[in-house]
Amino acid sequence: MDRDELHRMIRVDQAGEFGATRIYEGQLAVMGDRGPHSAEIRHMAEQEEVHCARFNEVLAKRGVRPTALHPFWSVAGYALGAGTALLGPEAAMACTAAVEEEIDKHYSEQLDRLAEIDEEPELAEMIEEFREEEREHRDAALANGAENAPAYPLLSGAIRLGCRIAIKVSERV
Repeated sequence: MDRDELHRMIRVDQAGEFGATRIYEGQLAVMGDRGPHSAEIRHMAEQEEVHCARFNEVLAKRGVRPTALHPFWSVAGYALGAGTALLGPEAAMACTAAVEEEIDKHYSEQLDRLAEIDEEPELAEMIEEFREEEREHRDAALANGAENAPAYPLLSGAIRLGCRIAIKVSERV
């Protein structure tokens, strides 16, 4: 794996974890501490903050340039979180389920790539740890009514498409 590919991998992961923190901030701003799923969301948010902090450390340690779209992802993530929470608790859970489904696939592809080259064991271990927590978030969201959200297939599909686009753009920009 060349330096550029590794930097793209780290850049997009840091951007994604940052975006996740903003989604949960937006959801909690609307739902408050007493919403039906606020405790679950707060727990997920705390895990995402740890993920983001660890990727921030990797970014700094390796001299990786963060995405230039950070300000955009900050606003977009917050808006997505707040917007889905405004639609109701099930829509907030649908957002989480959709995002985490894409992140699970993304992290799995990265782990496959890292296994191919048999390099970067510390990075692979961190990504695997985070992937498992993201899967827990998806499963918790599904258990908490994500599929009962209004227009769930449409909402989920749109969010998943947005995630795929954000991943591709953040790798490069």
